[in-house]
Amino acid sequence: MNMIQKIALVFTIIGAINWGLIGLFNFNLVEAIFGNSLLSAIIYMVVGIAGIINIMLLFTDLDRG
Repeated sequence: MNMIQKIALVFTIIGAINWGLIGLFNFNLVEAIFGNSLLSAIIYMVVGIAGIINIMLLFTDLDRG
């Protein structure tokens, strides 16, 4: 796994935790921290792009070194 994939994985995990909080407690951590602003929209876009990058992990053999 290269550095970009690791960074993308971190952002994907952050997004997943945020969605978990929304689903369980109706609490949006991103909007609580940054408000409903352009910065929040940018964070959502970065998380979405990270998810797309992580799709490659489905087709990558992680056992090869």
